[in-house]
Amino acid sequence: MLLVSIHDVTPALERPVQTLWRYCTDRGIVPALLVVPNWHGAWPLKAYSTFVEWLHDCSARGADLVLHGERHDEHGLPRGWRDVVRAWGRTAREGEFLTFSRQAALNRIRGGLDALHEIGLTAMGFVPPGWLMRSDAQLAVQDAGLRFTEDSTTLLVFPRRRRLRAPAVRWSARSPLRARASKWVATLRWELQRDEQLVRLALHPQDLSHPATERSLLEALDRWPTIHTSVRYAALVD
Repeated sequence: MLLVSIHDVTPALERPVQTLWRYCTDRGIVPALLVVPNWHGAWPLKAYSTFVEWLHDCSARGADLVLHGERHDEHGLPRGWRDVVRAWGRTAREGEFLTFSRQAALNRIRGGLDALHEIGLTAMGFVPPGWLMRSDAQLAVQDAGLRFTEDSTTLLVFPRRRRLRAPAVRWSARSPLRARASKWVATLRWELQRDEQLVRLALHPQDLSHPATERSLLEALDRWPTIHTSVRYAALVD
């Protein structure tokens, strides 16, 4: 099975987000949309009616909507040295839930859900930015009434707390070196993990900023569906 998702869905990145959506749907894949209600505290969805209409249209076409933080970045959140180690190489100060306790995570999740409800959207699950979240804080997702969360290797389904192994293929285009390296890693994952029962392709709009990552992403969208059936979160959690 293959689970495809588009992360960092925000009007701040509208053009590459919609390009990724087109890349998927042109191949018969309806990806999940991981929505950020107020990207970096400066892009509230309610102020961008055209983008909100597009999200409603995607939902009507079968896309699962998933909360992906409230604002995504770590503005005003201090990191301890353990947090620095956990986040090393994975995010440039974009791990919004990296340091949160269970209650702090619940408060932030509820804020994000309220922002979505205000524009008529409902999320079925929650994925923390960078997949960075303390294990006890994962339970805040259940506290908020959502069906699942995930990290970089596992899908956690509530209320039974069922864990599904689901390695994620992702890319990074933050530098030319990282772009070339992530292309190599994506190829290696195809060689080593194509027989996994469930694999995730995690697409980010920033992946389109370097030709190497964009080409690798398109290769993945072409070849993974040849051996895996595309599924939705809704089917897995039910």
